[in-house]
Amino acid sequence: MSQRLMVVGAGLMGSGIAQVAAVAGWQVTMRDVTPEALARGRGAIEASLARFVAKDRITAETAESALNSITTTTDLDAASDADIVIEAVFENLEVKHELFATLDGLCKRDDVVLATNTSAIPITAIAAATLRPERVVGTHFFSPVPMMKLCELVRGYRTSDDTLARAKAFAESTGKTCITVNRDVAGFVTTRLIAAISVEAIRLYESGVASAHDIDTACRLGFGHAMGPLETTDLTGLDILMNATNNVYVDTQDEKFAPPELLRRMVRAGDLGRKTGRGFYAYDEERRDG
Repeated sequence: MSQRLMVVGAGLMGSGIAQVAAVAGWQVTMRDVTPEALARGRGAIEASLARFVAKDRITAETAESALNSITTTTDLDAASDADIVIEAVFENLEVKHELFATLDGLCKRDDVVLATNTSAIPITAIAAATLRPERVVGTHFFSPVPMMKLCELVRGYRTSDDTLARAKAFAESTGKTCITVNRDVAGFVTTRLIAAISVEAIRLYESGVASAHDIDTACRLGFGHAMGPLETTDLTGLDILMNATNNVYVDTQDEKFAPPELLRRMVRAGDLGRKTGRGFYAYDEERRDG
């Protein structure tokens, strides 16, 4: 019998996780609060799979099978019989607390894996909302999920070895390479690294040291990065970076993680990157900064 996955959240991360799981043979239920959000998420999966077929990375039959393996719902009760539940909602501890407390009561299986895709919030803090913190683990995928090969597994203070092993087996079944974070400090490994370089890149840009284009070029050609930090921020979302860096800053009180004033102003103005058409670069017209 196919294993059952529920993904809570049909946004960029949630739909990406649902896609790679379905391609790997999992029966996937994708849940969000509105039919419109679910329609957008399913549409994104269909478009992504079509691109993979066009590039001969998967067959049309595989794409069709994956789509047939994904169901959508607004009913959180559908998580009751899942083997694994992955949360991919807004980076807010109160929101995640409420969700995990509800899932803890809904999920019937004693060995269910309750996973969070958080990029910065300590797993122990999220697990505290449940009566079985040993079943809670971090599975931090990277955007865009169908393209990025890494999954950062994060052990909370009480995460069991079995939970960690099952989360790893799931991630590897979708083609990901895993690293394990044994102590869930805010930001883990990857977010702390990218936050530090992204915050410094924004400060360099903010103070007029160099253009966004030149800062990104320096990182791509000087360090071998596939994308520069400002390009990456535009791709993932300036609001996502601000929330992540602020979570790390609140936990550590380390000034290198404090969100720069420019980042806060751009988020307030709605310049969130690619998803709004404008961030450090403009995507509906010529680049804002050449």
